[in-house]
Amino acid sequence: MVIKVFVATSSGSTAIKKKQQEVVGFLEANKIDFQQMDIAGDEDNRKWMRENVPGEKKPQNGIPLPPQIFNEERYCGDFESFFSAKEENIIYSFLGLAPPPGTKETEKSDAKEEKSDVVEEKSEATEEKSEATEEKSEATEEKSEATEEKSEATEETETHTEDKADEGAPEEAQSDEAPSEDQQENKEEHAVTGEEEEKQEEGEGNEEVEEQEES
Repeated sequence: MVIKVFVATSSGSTAIKKKQQEVVGFLEANKIDFQQMDIAGDEDNRKWMRENVPGEKKPQNGIPLPPQIFNEERYCGDFESFFSAKEENIIYSFLGLAPPPGTKETEKSDAKEEKSDVVEEKSEATEEKSEATEEKSEATEEKSEATEEKSEATEETETHTEDKADEGAPEEAQSDEAPSEDQQENKEEHAVTGEEEEKQEEGEGNEEVEEQEES
């Protein structure tokens, strides 16, 4: 990856020259390889820079001013973006480069990774807890279904018992209300015998009356 810094070597603006020198000086001091792309003496460089700077980074007139920084064809930013990244110690991230060991950006990156690992572990723990809760919920649901099935079975048993009791009750009632055939016959025989005895007693009484009258 090659860092490209588009500059205007013959610019008449003191502010632009100062910004270009600051970017170039910083890259040289930190031994970051880069190429200066002069837009003042090379029309192709000027055209390429203007076409590849994103629209939101262009000024109102549509012509971006140097310095503009690219990593190969990927746009990194203008001087303001470069300055902010330098102040926040994230210049290598800004340039799309891996920070060398021992730099503040490396320490910051390591701390960020550790924080990310902690967050990931916490997320995994939360996920495990969620799975355990879900399993517990499923077990509770199964237990509830089993209880419901048991309740239905008990209800069916009670209904069956009630139906059986209802079937036996009319027979008993019928047995209590209607006498059997043998009882009916015995009752009729008693009735006949009683009538005969009454007749016999009446006959004996008449005979006694007649004997008394004759005497």
